[in-house]
Amino acid sequence: MSTREFFLAEGSLTWWAIGASLIASNISAEHFIGMSGSGFAIGLAISTYEWMAAATLIVVAVFFIPLYIKNRIFTMPQFLAERYSQHVSTIMAVFWLLVYVFVNLTSIIYLGAIAINSISGLSFGWCIFFLCIFSVLVTVGGMKVIGYTDVIQVAVLLVGGLITSYLALTLVSEKFGFGENAWTGMVLLKEKADSHFHMILNSGHPFYQDLPGLSVLIGGMWINNLNYFACNQYITQRALGADLATARKGLLFAAFLKLLIPLIAVLPGIAMYVLFQEGMFQVEMTDASGTIKPDHAYPTLMNLLPAGLKGVAFAALTAAVVASLAGKANSISTIFSLDLYRKYVDPNASEKKLVQVGRWAVIVSILTAGLVAPALRTLDQAYQFIQEYVGFISPGVLAIFLMGFFWKRTTATAALCGALLTIPLSTLLKFLPQLTSGMLAPIPFLDRMTIAFVAIIGVMVAISWIKPEPERGRLMEVDPNAFRVSTGFAVFATLILGVLAALYTIFW
Repeated sequence: MSTREFFLAEGSLTWWAIGASLIASNISAEHFIGMSGSGFAIGLAISTYEWMAAATLIVVAVFFIPLYIKNRIFTMPQFLAERYSQHVSTIMAVFWLLVYVFVNLTSIIYLGAIAINSISGLSFGWCIFFLCIFSVLVTVGGMKVIGYTDVIQVAVLLVGGLITSYLALTLVSEKFGFGENAWTGMVLLKEKADSHFHMILNSGHPFYQDLPGLSVLIGGMWINNLNYFACNQYITQRALGADLATARKGLLFAAFLKLLIPLIAVLPGIAMYVLFQEGMFQVEMTDASGTIKPDHAYPTLMNLLPAGLKGVAFAALTAAVVASLAGKANSISTIFSLDLYRKYVDPNASEKKLVQVGRWAVIVSILTAGLVAPALRTLDQAYQFIQEYVGFISPGVLAIFLMGFFWKRTTATAALCGALLTIPLSTLLKFLPQLTSGMLAPIPFLDRMTIAFVAIIGVMVAISWIKPEPERGRLMEVDPNAFRVSTGFAVFATLILGVLAALYTIFW
């Protein structure tokens, strides 16, 4: 097996496999468990991560994927090395590996183990062990195996998720004396938890720090999503081995699937909130000290399913966790093997050797994350933990990529400063209230991302103007014609954007 086959499944994934694999890698325990928990605590507003992602995927399909494919970019550090320098590439490769292992993989294993422990009765430790083993077995087959396995997993994920949502809505209907009627349950949710059905939170809302008003539409949410879907190895990797038309169709299919995710991830959490307010599940939703644990909502709900349906829902959750772990681990192995090992350890490594190194990187990264995962047991909403700490590098990454593609004067020194500045600046903004002894109010993390992004762009522009450098490497080829889309793509993209506009209007 060649490195291109193992890491990219070059040319072998169809558009529906690309879209399904992208969603399978993206949707995991952080959505079933974490997003449901945030639905319990915050409400429908947490859906903005999914619905704005649908719009973001369209932007990525139109503007970013053509640039990657035209310039034959197969890893994100490769782009940084070719556009800027090896120093920028290496720094960001290390940042990505740390975030992928210690935030993404760790949180997914932790949340998946919570759910499986709750449903199966297996100990938390054994749940972590089995998740790690299954994920390794899937991942070592390479991207082609992951891609087509993901198609089946997405189907199971959607079916199992919809079954669980149906159960949640019928429970609400039964609680208020209307029998098993899912539609009535939906109407009752809106009536009994109206505060949980607003997409835009005002400054007085208790969770404004998590979702600060219009920032979810015009501010930090775009930085978060563009970084995730345009500059993220384990997302873009699904499309990089395909031709442009196939890649675009795959991303558009993924955008459509994104519209459905709140139905299976957020609604159950809101339903559990209503039932909890009515006195149900008081023991299941609190810990020994009486603290409410929102992330227990989905596992509690799954335990109420009849045996057969419980098996389907359990399979959906396990499939989501394993698919996401496998996708992220494959991208970790890609970056480690091609952007670190081949450059600094063995420049003459054969194709076979690189694939072997990639497989070992998979094993080590998953086992490391499995060992760290138990440390997250103190969290109430793991979904917010993931978003916030990934957001420490998002502003710098997006700034470097946008400047690299669209402003040819951007220098390697400017990019290096942007890379080195992103974590310290994000950390400073987070702890600024403590440093000023409370004189400054806490800054919502999405707003911190906006401030950091604008500041880094400013620094990069200033450095590039003050100290221009001779062209290093090759500038990216930008062909305006590549941004043109087919009529079919334009029609379906417009429909998706129209649905989004309607959703935000209805649930403003």
